[in-house]
Amino acid sequence: MLHKSYFMKTLNQMSVKMSFRSVLVLLMMSQMAQAQFSWFGGSTKKKQHEVLLANRAIQIEATQAINNMYNFKYDAAERDFRWLTVKYPEHPIGFFLLGLNEWWKIVPDTKDESHDDSFFANMDRAIDLADDMLDDDDGDKEAAFFQAAAYAFKGRLHSERGNWIKAAWDGKQAMKYLDKCRGFGDFNPELAIGDGLYNYYSKWIPENYPSLKPMLVFFHKGVKAQGIKQLEYVASNAFYTRMEAKYFLMQIYSMENQHQKAYYEAAQMHAMYPDNSFFHRYAARTAFMLGKSDEAEKLAEELLANVNVAKYGYESTAGRYAAYILGYINYNYKRDLPKAKEYYQKTIDFALQNNSKDSGYFLGANLTLGKIASAEKDYVKALQYFNIVTSNGDKKLDTYKEASKLIDETKKLIKAEKKKK
Repeated sequence: MLHKSYFMKTLNQMSVKMSFRSVLVLLMMSQMAQAQFSWFGGSTKKKQHEVLLANRAIQIEATQAINNMYNFKYDAAERDFRWLTVKYPEHPIGFFLLGLNEWWKIVPDTKDESHDDSFFANMDRAIDLADDMLDDDDGDKEAAFFQAAAYAFKGRLHSERGNWIKAAWDGKQAMKYLDKCRGFGDFNPELAIGDGLYNYYSKWIPENYPSLKPMLVFFHKGVKAQGIKQLEYVASNAFYTRMEAKYFLMQIYSMENQHQKAYYEAAQMHAMYPDNSFFHRYAARTAFMLGKSDEAEKLAEELLANVNVAKYGYESTAGRYAAYILGYINYNYKRDLPKAKEYYQKTIDFALQNNSKDSGYFLGANLTLGKIASAEKDYVKALQYFNIVTSNGDKKLDTYKEASKLIDETKKLIKAEKKKK
């Protein structure tokens, strides 16, 4: 049986690895995250165009659309966002929101590139319109906000795709426009999200990736604890960026082994946005990590049921989470080996669908199936499972170390069987 403390350590190791896709550029972009998110509020002197960021009616309408976006009601959100492009065709706000809507279509499965073109097209259109506004008045802070925001999100997606040069260039552009928009809504609590992300990730990266320390020499040193407090402040006091802060806190708490806090945030977000598969699977994961097996089982069964009926956003990633949790519960708690094997195999199948063979769930499923095969004296099959773990896992992981040890033990058992014959 995998002990809970062992499992938590291994899964957290994998969580760190999976989070690395975007944190390199996130470090560059987090200082401009205040621009990335605070387009919702603030005030400024009226320029040659109407300042839509200060328009309360638009803020209220956009808020409802954004709630639809978080709850994966993309069509409803898109209708409201397109209305803004029709009513304000020369303003970047509508196209930026359409791009943001495409970004949240990507969130459930970041390996899915089918929304990339639409995302980039909308963000580029927002950048072009903001450029025109800056041509009218080079000191236009609202236009600079949209430049910084659009470039920040573009850089974030390029980092997901491993396009590091493009991501770095977008990050540099975003920081340039951030300088132009400073002083716009300086006392808005939304702005603290940028400092919070920077303080946390500027310390998290060198702690988890020492080889990257030379790249960080030009960045000032942040304080992780302060970053978490700043994000908590945003989550408690901000209006528009509250859920974004919670989105980051949910993951940060897990990386910091503050699983009770992660569970609270995930459960709250799942309750608010029940059709959001990302929040759903995180609620299941954090309940599982805390040993809330009944709740985790219920959430995992709901996840898998949504995957089976192809509910939007419930794809192979959600299936991988759900199947592993159900496999673990049946193996360790219910001792139902047939069901455990069925769910662990489903975990593997889901992982193969989106090329996630380095995920903790894929490795853990193979490791446990190997143990089951060994207990059933099918040593050849057990060896195959253990070899899959060592072929795809990081050598620093506990699953890798355990699989290596079991490979040696299994080879001895195979030799002993041959001698008997």
